[in-house]
Amino acid sequence: MLAGGLGNLENRAMKPRDITANGDGVSRRKFLGTTLVGSAALLAGGLNSLVPRSLSAAAPSFIEATIPELQALMSSGALTSVQLTTRYLHRIARFNPLLHAVIETNPDALAIAATLDAERQSGQLRGPLHGIPILVKDNLATADKMQTTAGSLALVGSIVPSDSVVVNRLRAAGAVILGKANLSEWANFRGNAPFNGWSARGGFTRDPYLLSFDPCGSSSGSAVAAAANLCAATVGTETDGSVVCPSGNNLNVGLKPTVGLVSQDGIIPIAHSQDTAGPMCRTVTDVAIMLGVMQIALWSSGGHNVPSD
Repeated sequence: MLAGGLGNLENRAMKPRDITANGDGVSRRKFLGTTLVGSAALLAGGLNSLVPRSLSAAAPSFIEATIPELQALMSSGALTSVQLTTRYLHRIARFNPLLHAVIETNPDALAIAATLDAERQSGQLRGPLHGIPILVKDNLATADKMQTTAGSLALVGSIVPSDSVVVNRLRAAGAVILGKANLSEWANFRGNAPFNGWSARGGFTRDPYLLSFDPCGSSSGSAVAAAANLCAATVGTETDGSVVCPSGNNLNVGLKPTVGLVSQDGIIPIAHSQDTAGPMCRTVTDVAIMLGVMQIALWSSGGHNVPSD
């Protein structure tokens, strides 16, 4: 199941150049930037800070870039993984106090990116995500310095035995695990959950296009982080609507894979009959790349094989 914009007709989600108004070329990028900066200024109480000084500067080339475009930049030497990771970290530091899309960032992200840059220089590429910064929902286990809590204070300080299979496959393909995305606490599997996108650890996730709009859930932070260019791509999870609904509300592309195509191992569960992780990205191309990395070949029995592509 896919959820995205009208750009799906051209094999991609709605992108900045798809949105125009009165022939003035109002792009998704400009609209999103104006919303974020303007809302932050209003919340801070200063109309003078609405002067679009930062918006007048040329947008960094990584904004709205697809995974293939980022790989091309790194292959050409125009961009390194360390530079890309640093830029995403700067955007998180700037916008996350307003959006609450990211619970925490990986303190080792830059060191991991540097290792991947060195491997690229020596001609070694791990896979299609080599050097690409990815955020994963906070219910996917990461055996590193970050917490795995499903947004709950109850699991702070707990230690997971290993990476989830999804995270392990992302790392094997060369991804930089940039941090943990916010979510509806316990993936909305709790009593009296009247709204989406809130967790005790991460606060209340906000839709970057309209801060008062429902970001949907439970993969709220994953959707918002992709939409606001806080990372190259994200991973969410879904039992019933938790990938596709936030993707639709934040103008992304989200895919809930058929249950069993992506391993459930290492994901805080709700229902094994329905749970699955799924990619949440700005384009169909990126979703396809992410799914190709995340999927596992479990269907070899009964004559049903997982397609190689």
